[in-house]
Amino acid sequence: MRVLSPEEQRRFTEYLLQDMDSCRFGMLLALLTGLRVGEICALRWSDISLSHRTISVRQTMQRLKDTENVENTESQESGENRKTKILISAPKSSTSVRVIPLNRELTELCRKWKPLNPKAYVLTGEEKRYMEPRTLQYRMERYTKACGLEGVHFHTLRHSFATRCVEAGFEMKSLSEILGHSSPRITLERYVHSSLELKRENMDRLTLMG
Repeated sequence: MRVLSPEEQRRFTEYLLQDMDSCRFGMLLALLTGLRVGEICALRWSDISLSHRTISVRQTMQRLKDTENVENTESQESGENRKTKILISAPKSSTSVRVIPLNRELTELCRKWKPLNPKAYVLTGEEKRYMEPRTLQYRMERYTKACGLEGVHFHTLRHSFATRCVEAGFEMKSLSEILGHSSPRITLERYVHSSLELKRENMDRLTLMG
């Protein structure tokens, strides 16, 4: 899985902060919290507590085949009719329902962008209009291309978040719970990618201990 280097992450963060709108804010929030694409799409401002400095992950969004075929769901951005429907529901696993703490800097950014309506979706700033995962992926493509980044998908943000946390010395069980994994083993095997610089620092520690 592609992971942003620290330099690439800085470049992408600076791009999102320029001319920031609700979508760019939501994407940056996902990068700094490890939220899945369906989770950030379903996130409303009522899920973010500025007083407690937390995000409560309680729902996820996904596009599924409409087996009943009652009506086609229209994509809000492409305008194409599909035999699919958007479903917003609780995550499949109980560990995905979680509370993520926010640092002070991110809390202040949330305070700046919080709309008057707490029922508004984070990605749109509106209560009645959401942004589905497919549309967010399209936006991601445009943004990363503008930054000169290649091979980056939305899930790259989650992997990059996990890697930055390990580089910062996160305790593994805490990181596993923040990511919504059932065990730290999943976090280690699938989401943690040590950089060469981190490996070098670890090797230097061995030298000092010796």
